[in-house]
This record gives sequence, structure tokens and C-alpha cells, in this order.
Amino acid sequence: MQMIRAPKEPGCFLCTKAAEDKDAENLILERGQTCMCLMNLYPYSNGHLMVTPYRHVGDFTALSDQEVTEMMLMARSWVRDLQKVGEPQGFNLGLNLGRAAGAGVADHVHLHIVPRWGGDTNFMTVLAEARVINQALEETRLELLRARTTP
Repeated sequence: MQMIRAPKEPGCFLCTKAAEDKDAENLILERGQTCMCLMNLYPYSNGHLMVTPYRHVGDFTALSDQEVTEMMLMARSWVRDLQKVGEPQGFNLGLNLGRAAGAGVADHVHLHIVPRWGGDTNFMTVLAEARVINQALEETRLELLRARTTP
């Protein structure tokens, strides 16, 4: 319900978060040269992350080779850390390109990393677009950052 009731802020929330120096508050886990990884404030499951370029671009084919490469390498790295933290049984990685494809933010490309467990209900709408979430975002963020620093 928080997502539904939250006021819609003007502009692109991904660009806003990238420009601010409030990584913990904005749930930003990593900043690279061209991309960043952040937690989804309204996750489909525990550990739902997004990797996005800093550059505001909605057309996937307009991304530079460097942006695409860093996006995928960053995603792979965070999948490894998610495996350590939550031991998911699978992952969905995906780009929703355009409103018709389900993009909530159609004008800023972002790659979703969604951990999955057998029998989870996290892609099933439960009530008014609400999802079942079992762990607090801050707790998950801290666990992921700890995993990042351990081999």
C-alpha cells in the first residue's frame, strides 16, 4: 500500500538518487563508472535489486557498450552476493523496455535482479499491487554489504 499511497515525485527517481550523496538512505549498494546498483524500495522479493546507468536513457539500444558491459558485470557480481546472503533457488533478471512491457519507469533503463525461492508468492499480486515481503529493506541492505566484503 505504501507504493500506491506514496506521492509521485516529479522527475526521474533514478537520476535523483544518482545525483544525491545519500547512498544509505537511497539504498544504493554500489557506484561504478557508468552504472549503479540499488535496492528496489518496493521489492517483489527480499533482495530485489536494480542496476541502472547514471545516464537518463530509455532506449536500451542507445546505451553505450561500456554501460551495457558494466551493467551486466555489476549484475553478475550482485547475484553472487545474493546467493551468499539469501541462498535463493533461482533468479529473474530482466529489463522491462517500454510501458507496454511493464516498465514503471520507461524513460530510464534499469535491470531488475529478483531472487526466487520455490513456492514464493512474490510475483503474485496479493492485494491492490501489494507484495509479500519477509524482511526489512535495511536489514537486507546491511547483509548484502557484509557479503560484499567477505570472500
